[in-house]
Amino acid sequence: MSLTVLRLVLIRMATAILTLAFVSAAVFAGTEILPGDVAEAVLGQNATPEAIEGLRQALHLDAPAYVRYFLWLGALLSGDPGRSLVNNLPVAGLIASRLPNSLMLAGVTAVVSVPVALTLGILSAIWRGSLFDRVASFLTMSVVAVPEFLIATLCVIVFAVHLHWFPALSYANGIVSLDQFFRVFALPVFTLSCVLIAQMMRMTRSAVIDTLRSSYVEMAVLKGARPMRVALIHALPNAIGPIANAVALSLSFLLGGVVIVEIIFNYPGLARVLVDAVSVRDMPLVQACVMIFCAAYLFLVMLADIAGVLSNPRLRH
Repeated sequence: MSLTVLRLVLIRMATAILTLAFVSAAVFAGTEILPGDVAEAVLGQNATPEAIEGLRQALHLDAPAYVRYFLWLGALLSGDPGRSLVNNLPVAGLIASRLPNSLMLAGVTAVVSVPVALTLGILSAIWRGSLFDRVASFLTMSVVAVPEFLIATLCVIVFAVHLHWFPALSYANGIVSLDQFFRVFALPVFTLSCVLIAQMMRMTRSAVIDTLRSSYVEMAVLKGARPMRVALIHALPNAIGPIANAVALSLSFLLGGVVIVEIIFNYPGLARVLVDAVSVRDMPLVQACVMIFCAAYLFLVMLADIAGVLSNPRLRH
């Protein structure tokens, strides 16, 4: 690895860390401006003023906002995001019990959608202008225009209510067979994969077409190379950087789409915990969940940037 590549990679990593620091301030400020009093929400409307004031002092709510921010940030960096205000359980334990379920859903969706999207995108670029390309482009544009909550609702109505093929609710615990695994994850994964495949396929197609228009690819065509060989041997290796960006940016969609999918299918994931925490104003749990989602998004974007740097031959040599 050359010094130029190493410097650019370090710059991308430093930028991601700095962005995450700004995100932490925005997350803390966003939870601060929510209406209502946390102490009153925790103790209830029948709590005495003395009890509310005591809880406010215990939670440092009487301290200035900047003091509470640095106390929270220091505890977060030390690996202790605090305790839940609702059940007084460690936030780290609550997240650890649900995070594997969300990672499982995202992982299965990625395993299904990435190969399909890359294959469709590469074939559409090779056969651009053909009937296959026009049909694939029409379908992907149609799917992108449909929000994921509508796709999820239609899946429940059609496949769960009318056809009774799959359950309307998905539970990740207690899966003992492959058939049960398929039934549990079929509808959530299908919902997430529809929009994910459409977005990734469009970006992959554009990246490969741009590479196919380069001069060295035209030279290979003039030498008599077949279209499939030109695409796979000459164009595809040089399109890895843009394709990696397309994959990373598309997978970051899971961070937003998984929230809606987990709510509709009652999937026991981290997004479900976040929504429940917002409804009861459990601020430590809300802040920790949002920071995890933001950190995952920045991590994917950073990987895309680093892949683009490493795939640039002018920087490697």
